[in-house]
Amino acid sequence: MITITEQQGFAVRGRRFLCWTHRFLFIVGALAVCYVALTLIHARSYQQAANNTLEQQIHAEEHHKVSLSGAVAKEGDMLGRLEIPRLGLSVAVLQGTAPRTLLLGVGHIEGTALPGEPGNIGIAGHRDTYFRELKNIRARDEIQIQTAAGLSHYKVDWIQIVDPGDTEVLAHSTGSAITLVTCYPFHYIGAAPERFVVHARGL
Repeated sequence: MITITEQQGFAVRGRRFLCWTHRFLFIVGALAVCYVALTLIHARSYQQAANNTLEQQIHAEEHHKVSLSGAVAKEGDMLGRLEIPRLGLSVAVLQGTAPRTLLLGVGHIEGTALPGEPGNIGIAGHRDTYFRELKNIRARDEIQIQTAAGLSHYKVDWIQIVDPGDTEVLAHSTGSAITLVTCYPFHYIGAAPERFVVHARGL
């Protein structure tokens, strides 16, 4: 039979356990918030640095006639800037789609045409960061790609939702085109089951 003293001891230990649990969860939550905040600050700072790099590339191309298109791009290299004026979207385009690359900007999909060159340019981005605004894109919206070689204009001609394994959307094009890819649905929690694809033709 449990005595009153033992019951009081259980109650005290229970309250202490709950107190330490609350403290632990608070610390974990605070650390998670700090991590997200630092990641966002770093990404924003990188975007500014990437814009400065692009301006330097443009200056080198225009004034010193240094061709940058022939260089082999490595993962994370700055390739240009993607803009969708109606959505107010402006983001650095980097080479590759590694996790760190997509934290800092949107990534050029290997095997597709490079920004500023003929063909179908494939660009991927996260639905919860740089490509969040794609949920509001419409047919005939203008997409722009600024590279050291110049400014290219495209107009959206179709939007599709496809399976992750559907690579036909990135098929080679003889004309000038760009294909934007992100996960779908936009507000899905976890690994999204589909892909949201925006295709635009060069003007």
